[in-house]
Amino acid sequence: MPANELGWVPPQELLEHARRAALSAYAPYSRFRVGAAVVAGGEIVLGCNVENASYGLSMCAERVAAFKAQSEGKGPLSQVAVSCIDADPEAGPEGRMPCGACRQVLAELAGPDTPVWVDGAGEFSVSQLLPSAFRLPRP
Repeated sequence: MPANELGWVPPQELLEHARRAALSAYAPYSRFRVGAAVVAGGEIVLGCNVENASYGLSMCAERVAAFKAQSEGKGPLSQVAVSCIDADPEAGPEGRMPCGACRQVLAELAGPDTPVWVDGAGEFSVSQLLPSAFRLPRP
């Protein structure tokens, strides 16, 4: 779905897309549905978490959306929103934040200043979420 003519989506609208994406999550084990919405190439791309009985094969919503945007040739991520619609209200912001693997993927596919809105936790930049990210030199 397209972003506005400037390629920008207001944060509350992007978070609403993330919340709707979470409704498609496959989370029979954790019952913790997460949705993500990223903007890349002027398009909004959605992802949700997909669990597997072999836990290591599960995939987080943020990575689903980021990999989908990359696989569709949309280019670097310019905005990210994440919503954990089943987060316990008492868990605080820490119970809603992207995991370390997702932070590393965002550091790879988005710029350090790319905004990341985490529903119920606030706005962060990619570099705030993962300072001193692992990087390899590009040939």
